[in-house]
Amino acid sequence: MIKGTGRPVYEGVAIGRIYVHSKQQTVTDKKCADIEKELARFSEAKETAREELQVLYDKTLKEIGEEQAAIIEVQSLFLDDLDFVEGIEDMIKAGSDAAFSVHEIGDAQASTFAALDDEYMKARATDIRDISDRLVRILTGAAQGFRMDEPGIIVAEDLTPSETVALDKDKILAFVTRQGSSNSHTAILARVMNIPSLVLTDIDIDPSLNGRTMIVDGFAGNYYIDPDDATMKAMLEKKEKAGAYKAGLESYRGKESVTRKGQHVSLFANIGSPDDIKYVLDGDAEGIGLLRSEFLYLGRDSFPTEDELFEAYRKVVEAMNGKKVVIRTLDIGADKKVDYFNLTPEENPALGYRGIRICLTQKDIFRTQLRAIYRASSYGKVAIMFPMIISEKEIEEIKKCCEEVEAELKAEGVPLNPVEHGIMIETPAAAVMSDQLAPLVDFFSVGTNDLTQYTLAIDRQNEKLDAFYDAHHPAIMRLLAMIARNAHKAGIWAGICGELAGDLSLTDEFLKMGYDELSVAPSRILELRKNVIESNI
Repeated sequence: MIKGTGRPVYEGVAIGRIYVHSKQQTVTDKKCADIEKELARFSEAKETAREELQVLYDKTLKEIGEEQAAIIEVQSLFLDDLDFVEGIEDMIKAGSDAAFSVHEIGDAQASTFAALDDEYMKARATDIRDISDRLVRILTGAAQGFRMDEPGIIVAEDLTPSETVALDKDKILAFVTRQGSSNSHTAILARVMNIPSLVLTDIDIDPSLNGRTMIVDGFAGNYYIDPDDATMKAMLEKKEKAGAYKAGLESYRGKESVTRKGQHVSLFANIGSPDDIKYVLDGDAEGIGLLRSEFLYLGRDSFPTEDELFEAYRKVVEAMNGKKVVIRTLDIGADKKVDYFNLTPEENPALGYRGIRICLTQKDIFRTQLRAIYRASSYGKVAIMFPMIISEKEIEEIKKCCEEVEAELKAEGVPLNPVEHGIMIETPAAAVMSDQLAPLVDFFSVGTNDLTQYTLAIDRQNEKLDAFYDAHHPAIMRLLAMIARNAHKAGIWAGICGELAGDLSLTDEFLKMGYDELSVAPSRILELRKNVIESNI
């Protein structure tokens, strides 16, 4: 038996045969006698790749959602990237064949991106390798696709967005990869599909693993190859227990989220796009505590129109049938970059030009979004939440923009419902000033991910700092208690929409602090409700 470890990205136990996902392509420079013909082959390969990506985009949009489809769409943009395309064409003109030119330029550019400090730019390395591998396959006539004859566990170095989308989802029991991160494409897909998976494992990937039995323990972060009888028995029991626990959570569906002593807390869901609504409804969420608007801007080459934004918001608000929908305004910047925004590179983008700072300095972008949100308010119960706030001055400027948009729409005869205005408390400045900010808004929602990294001065995506990162740090707990206290003094409600909201070990603590709302991934609602109902707070 071989035992190894990795970073779990979704809990559970999977048992099945191994499928090694290998994409190694040996490419040699065959040189070309007819340069024009080789350039034409490259041009045709680009169009074929574009067609394949469109099929993948449609498949992703239908099966997974708009957020993941946007990742596929981003890849197609590289087919028109001048540095990428002209670099390949220059190599072909120098006498190299098309496949080798694509491989070399793709590898060089991917390595450059991978070496950068910025997490967004590092992710682009995967996209470049993906599109390069696709072009090489087309140019060399290699077979397309990865087949699974029966359900099993995929073992790979890493999986790119288009590779994960092309897989037969009904046959995937788990992912095990050597590379990746908690926010990699593989990890995101694992959470969407609710399958136990490991990234950053110590596994030695070899074709000889194909067909062998593997166990993935997403609770402990372990995997077992050719498990012995004792291990198999223990893991089968663990799997059965996990299944029974999940089935037992169904008894909490439809119940009020009220503690034994009568304290109520609203359990809302965080989503990235309108297509995630199905997960919200399946999860039995009581509302949406965070609709991330920025994903409506990703995977495009131009700004969405007001009507496009309105239709996206309307779809969500209507589907929630009167339940509250909290829409966060655009939070582009930091690790979420969009080319057409023309943002200049920054040494520390997490502390840079992002969130409300973009909206208040490019008010045409802000007003378009505000108009779309206000128009959608007539279809249900809408609240707007503004990110990266640090001062009263910002709130006053935001409220002035909102008043102007509201008056403008009323003058146009557009029907509107009352809209709550709230802010994300994710900077230490906003937390410390929360007593002065609270009277200016209708609610607070704490973004614990950024609040923690800013308070501890630790980049939460830097794996080297994992040993120092403590989401339960006393400083964070003190800030959270103070934020809730100051909100209630001003008569407004307070919620948490960061990852800590779903930390079951802190549920009682948040109830003691008096938080009115916790917003988590849709799949965590029932488990969190069980925790609340069984609490003695």
